[in-house]
Amino acid sequence: MELKIGDKAPDFTLMDTFGNKVKLSDFRGKGVVLYFYPKDDTPGCTKEACGFREDFKKFKSNDIEVIGVSLDDEESHKKFVDKFSLPFTLLCDTKADVSKKYGVYVQKNMYGKKFFGIKRTTFLIDKNGKISKVYGTVDTSNHSKEVLKEFSN
Repeated sequence: MELKIGDKAPDFTLMDTFGNKVKLSDFRGKGVVLYFYPKDDTPGCTKEACGFREDFKKFKSNDIEVIGVSLDDEESHKKFVDKFSLPFTLLCDTKADVSKKYGVYVQKNMYGKKFFGIKRTTFLIDKNGKISKVYGTVDTSNHSKEVLKEFSN
């Protein structure tokens, strides 16, 4: 199932870096940047996360939450957050349930080896919980700035 602009963003509950349960619906009334990324502390994912960190105050001042989701566990997220001083929420989708709901858990091919993992994708969710934009292709070096422009339109 592919999610499209105008679809209601599927609700979910996942654990964050600190063992708290976080529900997407808790953010109703705010804009949400829900970004799925393959793995903590890898080059592209670090570049993307640090971009969101640099622009975090701008997102907050526009009442926008930034939420990262990967298959990593709490311990991995804690190290990633501490190492790069990430100020936003990272969620643990260790069973890939949410990634599957959002259609981003796909078969990948690296060096001839096939495996399942997250396809880097970002969903912008409006204050009413509807998807307003989907980024299926992400340039990690300027993605945060690209997303920020959407909210200033």
